[in-house]
Amino acid sequence: MSAAPTDEIYEKYLQKAITEINELGDEIARTAGSRVPVLGSGHPLADVMLVKYAPQPAELQEGVAFYGRAGQAILKSLQRLRVDPLAIYGTNCLKLAAQEEDEARPWLRRELHIVQPKLVVAMGEQALAFLKGVEFPLADEVEAHEGTLQRFTATIDALYVPDIDASLDEQAAKTRFWNAFKLVGPWWSELPPY
Repeated sequence: MSAAPTDEIYEKYLQKAITEINELGDEIARTAGSRVPVLGSGHPLADVMLVKYAPQPAELQEGVAFYGRAGQAILKSLQRLRVDPLAIYGTNCLKLAAQEEDEARPWLRRELHIVQPKLVVAMGEQALAFLKGVEFPLADEVEAHEGTLQRFTATIDALYVPDIDASLDEQAAKTRFWNAFKLVGPWWSELPPY
């Protein structure tokens, strides 16, 4: 019996990830009740996972993480860095408005297990504190050192950047965000091709 081609193996992992992300979305929607759940968006086996703390009004309206101004700013940044936006997955720590953190932590832990990113970008102090509280297996403590690659696990790097939502309205905040986030470009360019 011969080994399956690499593309076939990848497709099986991709289908598994899609199924698991959809199941997670269904679970979040059932928990939401009358509230609108805000689900992660992007490639289910992304190399880069962007993590914000809480959904903004546009995200709550549409039910999609990084919908609106933050998503547009990230897209422009990725294009400027020559990073394929289709290899990105973005999510919020909290999936519902006014959600308790303890309820949301297992969902982010599951998203990390499903997506299996190579880089997690924690956006802002609240997102970083939440990520630490997830207690991901074998994870190192990630510190609030802007624009510095850190080890999260043996297979996942971490990058801490300012909160994108708080960085959109004044030039100094935008510059601070960009100076930390731009490290994604060189990190991306060093990834081995598939």
